[in-house]
Amino acid sequence: MATVTTTKAASEDKELLISGSEAVAESLTLADIDVVTAYPIRPYDTVMQAIAKKIANGQLVAEYIVAEGEHSQFEIVKHASTVGARVFCGSSGVGWMYAMECLVVTPPLRVPMVCLVGNRALDDPGAFGVEHNDALVVRDLGWMLCWIDTSQEALDTTLIAYRVAEDRRIFLPLAISADGAFLTHSQAITMVPPKEKVDRFLPRYDRGDLLLHPDNPITVAPQANEDWVIEIRRQNDEAMKRAVGVIEEAYADFRRIFGRGPENPWFEEYMADDAEVILIGMGTISLPIKVAIREMRAKGKKVGLIRLRWFRPFPFERLVKALSGAKAIGVIDRDYSFGSPFHSGVVANEIRASLYNADKRPPLLSFICGLGGREVTLEDVNKAVDMCDAAARSGKSDAKTHWLGVRE
Repeated sequence: MATVTTTKAASEDKELLISGSEAVAESLTLADIDVVTAYPIRPYDTVMQAIAKKIANGQLVAEYIVAEGEHSQFEIVKHASTVGARVFCGSSGVGWMYAMECLVVTPPLRVPMVCLVGNRALDDPGAFGVEHNDALVVRDLGWMLCWIDTSQEALDTTLIAYRVAEDRRIFLPLAISADGAFLTHSQAITMVPPKEKVDRFLPRYDRGDLLLHPDNPITVAPQANEDWVIEIRRQNDEAMKRAVGVIEEAYADFRRIFGRGPENPWFEEYMADDAEVILIGMGTISLPIKVAIREMRAKGKKVGLIRLRWFRPFPFERLVKALSGAKAIGVIDRDYSFGSPFHSGVVANEIRASLYNADKRPPLLSFICGLGGREVTLEDVNKAVDMCDAAARSGKSDAKTHWLGVRE
């Protein structure tokens, strides 16, 4: 089982009962953001409301701009960031889609915007329940993407997000994904650190010679065409590669200063060290899986979980190593990729690609479950493990993607 470091430094923290959205607002206050834009859409809107209260109560001094839609919302913070403001915004589902033009241009402009995606199913049909396809739409565009599963991780990851995105070696936008309702609205005990610690961990945002200012004439968003586009794409690729080291550096400093945090930034390993069957998923799907694993372990079944924290950059080398001892792998996606290889979800296809050149390639089974906010049940998890057990015995992968918990 992966370890999470906790030391005396954590004893200085304040204990609050707050939701995942409120935890993000606590981080934004500690990070002393300059500009936040808002447009209400469930389930992200709880973050917007929490920040508004902080500003109204005098706990945070920041420009709070209510936009007329998500497109303007993201455009405002994009431009604010270029003139040196630390910014925040976010959305959910179709709201995230409405901002797509802005989301596409933000990475090549090297704007270190931090956003929260309150993961929500895309319409139609209308739904407020969680799916991961909204955030995953930008996975190939230069956005860094991570998933959280507790209010504590929401608070800590938001601070880490600014540290990583605003690092001059990176300057890329970062989206933090929180499962709608299951995390955005659910309260849990959360440790909130003092401002002094945050100031030691998170330096002020400094664009240096990239600052857009009358005293520093620079060109922003030129029409490049065939002259420079491919070079700009390559620069983005290099920044994403450098992000790996910066992320690990940030988590190490976080553990040192705050006295807590995972030693492995990339994914959580739960009872996976000796597991013969390893399940993989993202976000709050880990809760029912962990309960099922404990029950199966009590019966002698060697089952474990890997919960991905980071999806971009994707930790393929570390995952291959962590999966090398498994006899079978089951990937449970809370997303879909219609028409993709094996008709699998996005995560399953990423892991298949990661294993392609590996010396050991355990059988991999793909599952889709919990779409639209439906509960992932113990029955679903047990069914997935039973199929993985069969694959482990036969040594062969099942090419079919299995939809769990679907009415016939």
